Amino acid sequence: MEAYTSFAQVYDLFQDNIPYDGWCAYLAGLLGDYGVESGLVLDLGCGTGSLTERLAARGFDMIGIDQSQEMLGIALERKTAGGSSTLYLCQDMQAFELYGTVAAVISACDCLNYITEPAELVNVFRLVNNYLDPGGVFIFDLNTPYKYEVLLADHTFAEVREEGSFIWENFYEEESGINEYDLTLFIREESGGRYRRFRETHYQRAYTLEQVRRAAREAGLLWEAVYDAFTKEPAREDSERVHIILREQGKEAAR
Repeated sequence: MEAYTSFAQVYDLFQDNIPYDGWCAYLAGLLGDYGVESGLVLDLGCGTGSLTERLAARGFDMIGIDQSQEMLGIALERKTAGGSSTLYLCQDMQAFELYGTVAAVISACDCLNYITEPAELVNVFRLVNNYLDPGGVFIFDLNTPYKYEVLLADHTFAEVREEGSFIWENFYEEESGINEYDLTLFIREESGGRYRRFRETHYQRAYTLEQVRRAAREAGLLWEAVYDAFTKEPAREDSERVHIILREQGKEAAR
């Protein structure tokens, strides 16, 4: 089953522990640190628009891309409620198209871990490089091998809410770096109080920093920095998530 179909209905419910305001402030700060104070910013894998709309409220002209129509439907509701001018596009991040270039691209919530083949990651990086302004920046986060190997591993997680609940059965294969998690969801119907059962399977890949560096180099992007997530500190061996900053290069030289 395609990821984030049934789960889209309760995604924000189970993400209510994420400090989106803090995440937004951190990303806006990184954008400023690397020379982007305003202008067009693409949110790649924007989901329900929680970060997209917060960045729009800070004055960035936002574009959000996601392949889940269900998630984008929620993002559009959030856009209407906030009165932003965000443009949302239903596209696959491996084949996205824009009408022009943007000052920056961001990608949050381990979206790029869903790119499970190194060659596909290079392709995404090439697209990003193509659609960035000269010298534009790409800021994204990744779950680390440590998180998959140690924290997720072959564990089972569950959470129960009145509106819905889930069981997350996780399986990690160290040799391939592929992490599979099977979600069983129980979502309460709007009328009648009954719960419907859905199943989704998600696949992610653990990338080492060297693999990401190699993919960036092959795509023509310049490596700027890697941080332990939501800090300005260097990534550690036990970092659960990292933020990586890449920069466009090549457009000015081609002129």
